[in-house]
Amino acid sequence: MQNPSSYSPGLEGVVAGRTAISMIDEAKSSLMFRGYDIRELAVKSTYEETAYLLLYGRLPTKAELAAFEATLRAERAVPGEVVDFYRKAPRESHTMDLLRTGVSMLGLFDPDGWDNSHEANLRKAARIIAGMPTLVALGYRVPHRLKPIEPKDDLTSADNFLYMLKGQAAQGPEGRIFNSSLIIYAEHEFNASSFAARVTVSTLSDIYSGVVSAIGTLKGPLHGGANEAVMKMLLEIGSADKAEGWVMDALARKERIMGFGHRVYKHGDSRAPILREASREVCEFEGYCRWHDVSVRVEDVVKREKGLLANVDFYAAPVYYLLGIPMEVFTPVFAMARSAGWCSHVIEQLDDNRLIRPASEYTGASGLIYVPIDEREKAA
Repeated sequence: MQNPSSYSPGLEGVVAGRTAISMIDEAKSSLMFRGYDIRELAVKSTYEETAYLLLYGRLPTKAELAAFEATLRAERAVPGEVVDFYRKAPRESHTMDLLRTGVSMLGLFDPDGWDNSHEANLRKAARIIAGMPTLVALGYRVPHRLKPIEPKDDLTSADNFLYMLKGQAAQGPEGRIFNSSLIIYAEHEFNASSFAARVTVSTLSDIYSGVVSAIGTLKGPLHGGANEAVMKMLLEIGSADKAEGWVMDALARKERIMGFGHRVYKHGDSRAPILREASREVCEFEGYCRWHDVSVRVEDVVKREKGLLANVDFYAAPVYYLLGIPMEVFTPVFAMARSAGWCSHVIEQLDDNRLIRPASEYTGASGLIYVPIDEREKAA
């Protein structure tokens, strides 16, 4: 039996492993990827370069980045059998269920198969990172009876996804802003989905199984889905002039305001201001600032009344909505961005593996005596 004094619900505060991939500096309220501040990466880097950083542990040279980008472009298309599955799946299928199954199917066609070597896992990681945007776009278009759009090999990851999803090229700052959001969502320490991936591969399972476990974990509304819930809230509020009344009524009913607070950040989520600025920029470009204005007003009231700060999901919602991304695709977009972090965690786990098997504190009965079923019947 584990010492009861060491029990921590939800493993909160428990150090469950070591990682060199990312860390949260609580004193500075900053998130670091391999030692680089996310606030710098989000405005100066590309998703491809950040994915390389996460996977390889360092920023690439020009030649290395060009080769990595070429690999991602070459791996964007998915097998026809996967497309056929999307067409045959029930139209009401959840977008995350389609993505989970689609990634699992990709594993069946991977030429590296069960090879769990470091180099093979890097190759498989590139295929996963490249293929997931195609799967997410398929997962929206096919159930809505829209023709699938083939990926282009002359676009960035961010621009290519927006093109495959909407059927039109990104305009103005749209691609750059979406690129920043992908970087921001790419990795986040030992979050629930990354930890689930590590637990899975700690049994010496494969990288696809780890990513499928992560997708299943992210599907839960306590992990993924917060940005979708935020957008539904903003739509319900409707306009900035109604925001204060709506928030005050919700607080009076002791309802949770979505997009505020965080399990880890105590002094504010450093990713939120980046997306707040992105929300302002895209709303000005689109000439429609209604949802940005509602967001700002809600944030002001919640901060004033409860002292809570917005987290990354709060401003991701209006950013994605203004970019024309349907709400049901918000969480799959989170997943495709986080694929770089998931794959990095899987590789790190397998490179220095130990089976993850925590102890538990037993709270059930003890010392019971088995009674044969006939005697149980009589006693009843």
